[in-house]
Formats: sequence, structure tokens, C-alpha cells
Amino acid sequence: MKRTNKILLILAAGITLFSTSCHEFLTEEPIDEISVDYIYSSPEGLEVGVNALYNLQRKNNFPAGEGNGLKINAFFMVGTDLGLTRTWHRPYGPGHTAASFQSEKWTIPYQIIDRANAIISSARNVEMEEGRKNKVVAQARAIRGELYLDLIRMYDNILFDTIATTPENAFDSVVYEAADPAKVFELIDADLDFAIEHLDWDVEYGRYGQGVVRHIRGKSAMWQGKWAEAAEQFDAIVDNGTHHLLPDVNDVFGQNLDHAEALFVYRRNEELGGNDDLAGGGPTWFGGMFNNRAYEMGSGEIIASVEYGGESLGWSFPNDYLMSLYDQENDKRFEVYYYPMTKYVNNPAKPNYGEPLPASSYDDNFRRHHFSLRKFHDTEKPDNTNNSFKDNMYYRFAETLLLGAEAHWRMDNENPQNSKALEYINLVRERAGVPAFESFDRDTYLEESARELAFEKNRWFLLKRMGLLVERQNLHYQYGSNSSNVKPEPMAPHMVRLPIPQSQIDLMGTFPQNPGY
Repeated sequence: MKRTNKILLILAAGITLFSTSCHEFLTEEPIDEISVDYIYSSPEGLEVGVNALYNLQRKNNFPAGEGNGLKINAFFMVGTDLGLTRTWHRPYGPGHTAASFQSEKWTIPYQIIDRANAIISSARNVEMEEGRKNKVVAQARAIRGELYLDLIRMYDNILFDTIATTPENAFDSVVYEAADPAKVFELIDADLDFAIEHLDWDVEYGRYGQGVVRHIRGKSAMWQGKWAEAAEQFDAIVDNGTHHLLPDVNDVFGQNLDHAEALFVYRRNEELGGNDDLAGGGPTWFGGMFNNRAYEMGSGEIIASVEYGGESLGWSFPNDYLMSLYDQENDKRFEVYYYPMTKYVNNPAKPNYGEPLPASSYDDNFRRHHFSLRKFHDTEKPDNTNNSFKDNMYYRFAETLLLGAEAHWRMDNENPQNSKALEYINLVRERAGVPAFESFDRDTYLEESARELAFEKNRWFLLKRMGLLVERQNLHYQYGSNSSNVKPEPMAPHMVRLPIPQSQIDLMGTFPQNPGY
């Protein structure tokens, strides 16, 4: 197979690796204290290598602070029919500015894949207990399979390689060409099936277990139109019982994410962190990204404090279309997943302290007053910073139920009365406190998925898979800074796939750019 870009060898050389025990958080050890020979030739070294993959994936999907990593990950959260962008990263603006900040979604995944390849191939020659080895390899293969699924969904045309870059092959002559999608999906499914076979259901918090791997495997099947395979994976998660909906929606995104609804969570630890290369990770800005700065309103009656998210950025928001989907009187998610639109005076120096903010005090600038996302709320974040060390939910059981509902509906020729589809979607609605659906169709499914999963980095991919991304984005996505200038910002058809980073094309020489760029 063709090897990935040589530049990845240079990138990989700078990885900081981490070791862990079953009961301790990841402990940093600089790579200059751990030889490459140790990493790829000993049981303990292989486990250190797998820990490094988790840390790199955290950087890939929930990077610390400001920068292109935040921009591109926020793009997938807000750049759908549910989002509004006020400033900073304008994903569908003139010249499609996503092209200028998305290169990390190509380079970092291939860097991680290259290291996963090295772990997988090296493990064959390491003497260790078979079950222990299989668990190490299963985690590396699960991460590799997940990354290839992400890459083919983002770019369509991708590189495909299972051979690790080494000093011996780093400068071999290579002809780079776009992979056959069938071969990519074949590897994705083989990797995930191996992981399902060898991983347990009940695993250490922050590790891949059968639940999350079956969830990803089900997604892969759906992208291939294999509805029965997808339903089988989602049903297995439901039937096993390790993962289930929490009874109280308030607990889903609470301070403690180590619970049964979480299929996978990226862990952080301030004492061991500071930046993405350290064991505890760096502080994220996602909470402030989608929250207004109510404390900047001219009245001074609102001050930065934890109940309203403290210091915020107000760069992007949920839009009016998303707000309109909720039964605002009865749907528990409306008051839990979002900050209240009605603010109460929290400045003790004001005579109306504790009372509702007067209507005359609200500001029409979205930066200071807008429908804002609460899913990243961190009760331990200081009021005067955007830095949050709260863990990050990435996959959860509610999405399993909704995808399972779609899979059963499709395999039953889109029967609106399919009992399993209705059972699964109504479990989500029951928890939210709203009436059950009596029939299932595309629009009710998409609307319920929006209500439950908005801004969880799945909507863009769901709409693309269903062939609806451009249509629905053009109907509902917005750009603007206040109610008088907000407007739709159309998405061109070619934007359903990201541009291959030009710097990478220049290095490869022979790889084609995606159409339209």
C-alpha cells in the first residue's frame, strides 16, 4: 500500500508519550526518556504508545485554547442547519474560509494513524500474554478505524496506508493516489470488528470499550447503506445494558461525566496539564465559544459569574431554527442544554439584585445577548477565564438510540410504524418529558436528533450522509452580529467535502485536490 506523507514522520517524532496504571490518570514521560525501541518492543512500551494515541485524539477532537484546532472542530458543530456564526471562523464566507483553518483535520489524523500502524505491526513481535496484547492492539485498531471513518466522511478522497513510517522507509519514492472507498471501509470494519472481539464492555473511564466501538461500527455500516448491520450493532449496545440513558437530563452534561450514558469521554486534569502535549491536556474554550457575554451589557446588572458561564467568547451560537424546534414549556432539554434567555440581576451592588433583568437592559448585539449553548458548562471554571479543564463528552447513548431508530426504519423500507424505531426514539423523548411519537419519518427523526444532539459534532455528518447538508444549511444556517443584519450564508455544493490542505498536495506532488477548490 502507498505510505502516508513523509512529513508525518517528522510530526510523529515530536509526540510526548504517557504511561498509566488502571487507577491513575495518565502520567507524562518525555519521549527523550523513553526509547523508540522500548515503545515498540516491550509490553509496557506498547501500552505507553496506546496512551499517546488517546492523548493525540483528544488534541484532534477537543484541542486546547484558541487556534485552528478550535476553529475546525467548532466548524463541525456550528456549520449546519442549527448554527449561527457571528465572527472569527465564518465557515461559509467568501472564499470558504474553512480552507484556511482545516489542515489539522488532515495532518493530525494521519500522524495518529501512522503511530497506530507502528503499534499494530510491532505487537506481532512482542512477547506478552495474548489477552493483554489483544487489548492493546484492539485499542490501536479501534482508533485507526475511527480516524479512517472520519477522514473519508470529511474529504471523500483520502490516502490509505497500514504501513508505519520508519527511518528506513521515510524517503522511499511514493506515488500518492486517492484510495478506493471500498478498501477503506473494508479496513475500517475489520479494525472495529477486531476491537469488538477483544475489548470488554466495562472499561476504565476514558478508554475504548465495546460500547463505543460498536457505536462507531454502526456508523460505518450506515455510511455504506448496510442498515441491518448497523441495527445489529446499536441493538447490541442497548441489549447489553452497560450503557443507558440517565433518568435525569440534568446529569448528562453535569460536572461528572463518568456515567452510563457516556460511551466515550476525553479526560482532562489541570494538575497534570497545561497544553495538549501534557498528560492532563490543555484547557479548552468550547464553553465560551457558544455562549454570549451577558456581563458586557451596558446596564452592569449582570456580572461574569458561574451561573451564566463566566467569561465567554460569543463567537457562534445555536440559531432561531433550532430554538423553534423545542416545546419550550415542557421539553426539559430546553432549560438544561441552553442558558436561560431571561437573566436575573446578579450584581449585588444593584438595587434590583435577584430580580429579572428589565427588558430595556437587553442588548441587540449577539455578542452580549443570544440563545447560548450550555452543554460545555463547567461549574469549576473561574469566572475570569475561558479556560476549562472539564472532561469532554464525545459519544453518548442517546445518539446510539437515535441512529438505531433510523437503522431499523430504513431496513423496514422506511415503515413509519416500525416498532423498534419508535421504541428507540421515544425513549429519548420520554426522558425529555415530551409526548411519544406515533409514527416515524425523516423529518421527525431529524428534528428529534437536533433537539437531543445539537452541537455535539455529529449533525454535519448526518446531513451529509443523507444528502441534505447543502439544502438544509442553505435553509437555516445564519451569519450576523445582531437581529437587523443576520442573514443566510449559502453553502456551495462542493463544500460537502473539505479541501485537501495545499501544503500536503505540494509535498505529495501527485495527489488531486477535491473539486471546487
